[in-house]
Amino acid sequence: MSISPEISTLPEWVIWLAQDANGDWWGYSVEPHESHNGWYENEVGRHIHLGRMARPADWRQTLQRVRQD
Repeated sequence: MSISPEISTLPEWVIWLAQDANGDWWGYSVEPHESHNGWYENEVGRHIHLGRMARPADWRQTLQRVRQD
C-alpha cells in the first residue's frame, strides 16, 4: 500500500482515508462506498482531496479509519 497522508495534518472531521486506483487520496467524514476504481461519499458526508501519491497495488485495501467520530 502507498504511504497515506499524515493524520495529524488532516481536518478534524476526517474520520476515514482511502486511495483511488489512480493514486488520489481522499478524506471522508463518513465511511465511503466503493465504486469501480475508487471511493465516493454517498452524498451524506464531507470529503476532501488530499493529493496524489504512487498508485496502490490494490486500492480496495487502502480504506482506513483514522479517528473515532
